[in-house]
Amino acid sequence: MARHAKPNRTFAKFAASTVVLGTATALLAPQASAAPDSDWDRLAQCESGGNWAINTGNGYYGGLQFSPSTWSAYGGQQYAASASQASREQQIAVAENVLAAQGWGAWPSCSARLGLNSASTPRSVVGSAPAQVQAIVASAGDSSEAASDAVYNALKGRFSAMGMPMPAQVDSFYNAYRGDFNTFYTANRETIDTVLGM
Repeated sequence: MARHAKPNRTFAKFAASTVVLGTATALLAPQASAAPDSDWDRLAQCESGGNWAINTGNGYYGGLQFSPSTWSAYGGQQYAASASQASREQQIAVAENVLAAQGWGAWPSCSARLGLNSASTPRSVVGSAPAQVQAIVASAGDSSEAASDAVYNALKGRFSAMGMPMPAQVDSFYNAYRGDFNTFYTANRETIDTVLGM
């Protein structure tokens, strides 16, 4: 029996040292934080000279130089036909989707040159909305459903106060896209901005 005790102690020491080493490595490793706006602005400066509306005819569009297929595949069509026709905030929202799927390698030269390594963060596109809409979304927290609920309820209250029913299109999009605030908002932006911006 004594022969078996020593290997078990050796194994236990090895296992303990592996756990300690693994924990230390995890604690010392640099943590990727969410991609801040400054990263996107720096990337746009490198990719397009900071021109978010650029269309040079090279097959890539907008500040972050999206190809038409990438723009479509990652949700850009909900905002505009091409990235060069979309706002900065809309381009960043699509870029976050690309970043989540492909990493910074989607922009290989500039991301390497700039040392970009932050993680993706889903974005809301209400940056250019009236202040009232931005305030409603900000008070809802980080959940897409909570943002949809807050805007929908505020809109419903405003229509009710005017003695009008909620438009059927708004109801339909809310029910279909409650968990995707960007789609719900973009599809109903004119109504939302007009009614809540009063």
